[in-house]
Amino acid sequence: MRYLARTADGRPLVGDDTGFVPLQSAYPDASSVRDALPRATTGLDELGAATADPVARDAFRFGPCLSRPGKLFGIGLNYADHAADLSEDPPDEPASFFKPATAATGPGGPIRLPPTEESERVTAEAELAVVIGRTCRDVSVDDADDVIAGYTPVIDMTAEDVLQRNPRYLTRAKSYDTFLVLGPHVAVPERDASLDDVEVRTVVDGEVRARNTVANMHFSPRELVARHSSVMTLEPGDVISTGTPGAHHITPGDHVRAEVDRIGTVAADVVRQ
Repeated sequence: MRYLARTADGRPLVGDDTGFVPLQSAYPDASSVRDALPRATTGLDELGAATADPVARDAFRFGPCLSRPGKLFGIGLNYADHAADLSEDPPDEPASFFKPATAATGPGGPIRLPPTEESERVTAEAELAVVIGRTCRDVSVDDADDVIAGYTPVIDMTAEDVLQRNPRYLTRAKSYDTFLVLGPHVAVPERDASLDDVEVRTVVDGEVRARNTVANMHFSPRELVARHSSVMTLEPGDVISTGTPGAHHITPGDHVRAEVDRIGTVAADVVRQ
């Protein structure tokens, strides 16, 4: 696995399991992670060709993998078990929604809960997210890998009591600042790699609150890319968060983690505004 990442102070990196080097030491014409996303759709080179020596991951403090994400999609009820938990029937088509770029934050967060007069019940949801690497339209499922740069773990939040008042309040319930924690890197797997056995876990204060595997999604990551590209043009830096195996109520002082096998982990602390 290879990775595209950013330090907390914004320096772009490329790496593998041995460590990371400055992005431009491997790709001189790429000054940002976004610049490197099109390359990632065909796989990233080994670090041996870089002009810098790899530095261990532990030496870095990482920021969000994208400094300026593009369109942010969420997908509701994409696991049968989660739909059952909510007493909902799984949809026949992807139940997608938008989140604003201002909702995004990075590793560590913090996740800032709204004032209690706005919402008293916020849930956190671990998810696997797809990062788009090429501008595309009307992509088939079989060709989706041609436009996927890689994947990142995310934590999505919902002001559940706002949504329960009226389902038309979904955008508001999902859009508070810090309500999407982006992972520390874009993981770039081998081309055509299967993610079916990848498990996604929502972890709060060290306890696994929900878990499921990608194979149990109603719509696979590749299908989600194809479906959304049939509606609108997708661009490098767009992010499709593929749905959660389950949500958990969070309160100030909690520590939330999204664990996605082989892709990575992202965590954040919870505070009240």
